[in-house]
Amino acid sequence: MRVLPHNIEAEQSLLGAIMFNNDCYEIASDILLPIHFATPVHGRIYEAISKLISQGFIADPITLKTYFEKQEELKNVGGGEYLVHLVNSVISTSGVRDYANAIYDMYLRRQLIHIGEDMSKNAQEFELNTGAQKQMELAEAKLYELSMSSRTGGFIPFFDVSAQTMTIVEKAFNNSSGIIGITSGFIDLDKYLGGLNRSDLIILAGRPSMGKTALATNIAFSAAAAYAKKVDGGGKVAFFSLEMSSEQLVTRIFSQECGIPSEKIRRGEIREEDYAKVYKVHQKLADLPLFIDDTPSLSISSVRTRARRLKRQQGVDLIVIDYLQLLQGNDEKRSENRVQEISEVTRLLKAMAKELDVPVIALSQLSRAVESRDDKRPQLSDLRESGSIEQDADVVMFVYREEYYEARREPTPGTEKYVEWQERMSKIYNRAEIILAKQRHGPIGTVRLQFDGRYTKFSNLLESERDSSGYPKE
Repeated sequence: MRVLPHNIEAEQSLLGAIMFNNDCYEIASDILLPIHFATPVHGRIYEAISKLISQGFIADPITLKTYFEKQEELKNVGGGEYLVHLVNSVISTSGVRDYANAIYDMYLRRQLIHIGEDMSKNAQEFELNTGAQKQMELAEAKLYELSMSSRTGGFIPFFDVSAQTMTIVEKAFNNSSGIIGITSGFIDLDKYLGGLNRSDLIILAGRPSMGKTALATNIAFSAAAAYAKKVDGGGKVAFFSLEMSSEQLVTRIFSQECGIPSEKIRRGEIREEDYAKVYKVHQKLADLPLFIDDTPSLSISSVRTRARRLKRQQGVDLIVIDYLQLLQGNDEKRSENRVQEISEVTRLLKAMAKELDVPVIALSQLSRAVESRDDKRPQLSDLRESGSIEQDADVVMFVYREEYYEARREPTPGTEKYVEWQERMSKIYNRAEIILAKQRHGPIGTVRLQFDGRYTKFSNLLESERDSSGYPKE
């Protein structure tokens, strides 16, 4: 019979030390759970010790014997005398942490063996809904969960946290731009947010044709370009495009950089000198640290698995997901209730942001309620399946272009209303607003940007539209 990795002596020494001195439990409890013991009866003893100590009682052979009186497990190893033997075998309690780490290491080795066996078994089974790629993702997820299952952590002294905080403050103080996170590429937005902060879930929402994807692409490109130029606020970017293909996204970036409409690039309706411009941009951006995954119908578990893998292999500083409603919940937990499924997705996105220590931008649709109001500016209540999105997000911002709606109200030419309409259009032409509706770390407000629909490009306001302090003129 095959024997799985174990260390019975370490288990016996640990239990004996805890019964000898219950203070040792505080050390062990940071590392071990009952399931980590290879011998089931040792796990049961450890669980009983945990219950007694948590209730304020002493855990020793006498109190534990009473607890185990009617259970066969302890009788099989010698009953109460076995508990006494464990205590009498204790030489020193100084090795408790080492014993606990040895027991946990053996547990990890056993789990690795089980995962390997499951991988081998599943690889030999052919099911239509579980292909090889899916099996690899599930195996990676199990391995990552196992690697993150350590019980180390707990309270951190204030001084340590204070020192970490001062490092961030010092970085912001020495940075003239005031950006402490990843840059969005937009001056006024960075002033409001201080950059895209690590571990934040940022929801970017808007109605169709407002430019959500264009804005997200602009932000992703700006962060990656800043990293390539070794500028503060730059970062490597992972872009999950569940709606558009990777070629369409890159074509948009080419369009923005070349000043050539993307549809003309896509159709080949360009002159020879334009082609030279596109090729030059292609060469210039060859090393851009922007990674695109355009796999459709991804589940949230697949997104987390791929993001973890990229983080491990290349490093990632920003994750963009286009868009939230196209993500699926985990297969084993999928619900017919779409609101519950979105709740699971947003909760896991926030967990991923914190786990990988990166900002996550997730695009989201808005409900049609916007269209029924005279004022089309979005509100938090307009988020589709809004409850969990609003609750889990650290930042919620909306893209709004009044020009889009006003252009569809064009009156009959030559009338007085037409003249008034032209005046309104001249004020809002190529203008966009980013409405910060929620921010945990700072103020809410509205950021004004320029938008050029020909190149699907957002940009900062011109200097002529700013006051002497650099802020937009009212």
